[in-house]
Amino acid sequence: MEKISLLINVFVAVAICSTVAVAQGKGNKSSITHLNSIQGFRIEFLNELNIVEKKVIDLANTMPQEKYGWRPGQGVRSVSEVYMHIAATNFLLPQFAGIKPPDGLDRNLEKNVTNKAKVLAILKQSFEHIRQAILQTPDAALNKSAKYFGDETTIRGVFFNAATHMHEHLGQSIAYARMNGVVPPWTATEQAKQQGNKK
Repeated sequence: MEKISLLINVFVAVAICSTVAVAQGKGNKSSITHLNSIQGFRIEFLNELNIVEKKVIDLANTMPQEKYGWRPGQGVRSVSEVYMHIAATNFLLPQFAGIKPPDGLDRNLEKNVTNKAKVLAILKQSFEHIRQAILQTPDAALNKSAKYFGDETTIRGVFFNAATHMHEHLGQSIAYARMNGVVPPWTATEQAKQQGNKK
């Protein structure tokens, strides 16, 4: 992921668009128009995006602001930097599929955005950006060749890499939360159900 980190500082664009309403969780599906006409890889990607988005946003919401600067060691991303790395890459990777990032450029997003409310707003915007990117990409375009950091792939491959990247850093964020005594909210919900069943 070092290549991504280097290019993010140059290419990532961040614009806070007040007109974009971002739905979360199951609400995402209802916010997508013509969803029934989308099949195959794109619907699979959208379903996976809904899952990872909800977990990332819920976890970022659960982490207290005072933990956003925590990092496991020197030279390693902090809590907020991991969230902003996810967002930055969500803005960046669709470029390889021909989808431009929003207007406005922050060359050092990971370092500049540390406030919890701002982190959450940009995270939500980034998930909506990549959602719209796959919606704007027709099925016929998925097999087209694309350059991905100098490597040959397809547009499908670009989105596949985007999905794996989000999951990679979700896992990292879960580990960060656990090291700070924060239980992921979906785990807390499941534990509460189990406790209720024992009564």
